[in-house]
Amino acid sequence: MKRPDLFSFCQTFSVRYALVVIVFWLFTGSANARPTPSRVADVIVYGGTSAAVMAAVQVKKMGKSVIIVSPDIHLGGLSSGGLGFTDTGNKEVIGGLAREFYQRLYQHYQQKESWKWQKPEEYGNKGQGTPALDGTNRTMWIFEPHAAEQVFEDLAREYNLTIYRNEWLDRSEKGILKRAGSIRSFRTLSGTVYEGKMFIDATYEGDLMAAAGVKYHVGREANSVYGETWNGVQTGVFQHGHYFKANVSPYKIAGNPASGLLPEISSEKPGNNGTGDAKIQAYCFRMCLSNHPDNRVPFAKPDGYDSSRYELLARVFATGWRETFDKFDPIPNRKTDTNNHGPFSTDYIGKNYDYPEATYERRKQISKDHELYQKGLLYFLANDSRVPTDVHQSMQQWGLAKDEFPDNSNWPHQLYIREARRMIGAFIMTEADALGKTTVPQPIGMGSYSLDAHNAQRYVKPDGFVQNEGDIGVHPDKPYSIAYGSILPKESECKNLLVPVCLSSSHIAYGSIRMEPVFMILGQSAATAAVLSINNKVSPQQLPYKTLSAALLADKQRLTLNASAK
Repeated sequence: MKRPDLFSFCQTFSVRYALVVIVFWLFTGSANARPTPSRVADVIVYGGTSAAVMAAVQVKKMGKSVIIVSPDIHLGGLSSGGLGFTDTGNKEVIGGLAREFYQRLYQHYQQKESWKWQKPEEYGNKGQGTPALDGTNRTMWIFEPHAAEQVFEDLAREYNLTIYRNEWLDRSEKGILKRAGSIRSFRTLSGTVYEGKMFIDATYEGDLMAAAGVKYHVGREANSVYGETWNGVQTGVFQHGHYFKANVSPYKIAGNPASGLLPEISSEKPGNNGTGDAKIQAYCFRMCLSNHPDNRVPFAKPDGYDSSRYELLARVFATGWRETFDKFDPIPNRKTDTNNHGPFSTDYIGKNYDYPEATYERRKQISKDHELYQKGLLYFLANDSRVPTDVHQSMQQWGLAKDEFPDNSNWPHQLYIREARRMIGAFIMTEADALGKTTVPQPIGMGSYSLDAHNAQRYVKPDGFVQNEGDIGVHPDKPYSIAYGSILPKESECKNLLVPVCLSSSHIAYGSIRMEPVFMILGQSAATAAVLSINNKVSPQQLPYKTLSAALLADKQRLTLNASAK
């Protein structure tokens, strides 16, 4: 028998080796496959909001490991994104880390170098129902965006928080791993996997909550769902000044329907009062403006500017309306937190309905559309001949604050997501709860602001004139408690997730709860519950409330009006 030569042997061996490599590649996806990068902590916090930072600080204070996975580059969400004229409500019910945040701002403004563009004594010290600078309680409720962001960064540094920024949840079916009703890990678009024992969704959108299969609602419920009065469609209800007080034609040629509608007006009927819909209260950017000549950037004409889209505002001016500057709320150093005010203002009504469920790319487009709308509005007010002379001249004294948002051309980095998804959880906060008319079970924090919903649509009335709908402002009887169950999914849906921002609430109750101090309060409470659940080896839903309330009170959280837990 002839023996094979060496060449034939090597050739046969090479073929067999190649086959082994091909099979390995088919099973692993690459002949040189690398293991998926994984980061592990006791608690994973998704989001970069004020609630996210407070949650992470609380976890570290309680001795557990935590990772913040933030889609955002900047920490603090709206609190560092332009909302400096804080919606405090009753400040006495703001405790814990939230109060510490405002105390740190007080210390900031005690420093002489913090007053670059204005002397402290020149600042009016006006807050929302309270002095901005409260020497008695050593708190500062009104502040500049960069000052707030510095506080969040200081907290991150002092507590040595591990933060991964610009990390976006993979919202595909492969983005989250659940076993036995609990999240084991989630993956971001970078391919990194984050593993934890407990998870906190502290985003304004509720993306992790949705990916985990937790039920939620988008839009306004009918009043009949929870026995409410101020939910759903509310035509003819005007509780702020954000409506057309005089008759204004919605048509391109005034009084001529055949000419077509002006921009920014819906052709749809508003719906019957009290009925639910999928519409969402309007978003805007909370702009930081300056009237200091050395610290203002003139309002530039934005790309694609078309003055005709602001014709409706010109007609409002023609009726004699003069409230343009009513929400140029003063913050230190001759700056403003400029918010929506009036029938046609910074709220981009009706242009956010698809935002909660939209892809990341679509959300970026919506945000950019809001930016261009508002920049166009500013340019119109400062330059268009249809604007009354007094308004026009006053507007030219303002500009974007040159020392704010320097990495974003002085424009806020955070769109004001007033509302997106709302969880349908273990307990649903409703209108009666948020008006202080009930005693909620297992309180973990408090709120006190009015039921505050912005307009959801602009439509044509049967008489042929334009009107807004959805703006509600109903004050509670007294500060109210927020139930632990409102930040918990039903245990059958997820056993290790807490949701302090897109919490379980009706639309109109959320109108009060959605304030930044409350988000900080609930972020801390969610983290406390997460750590205690780990320590007690139970789900958050099974955590004894006495254990939780004792820890919250020890951390100076305010749970009820008499500060005791029930």
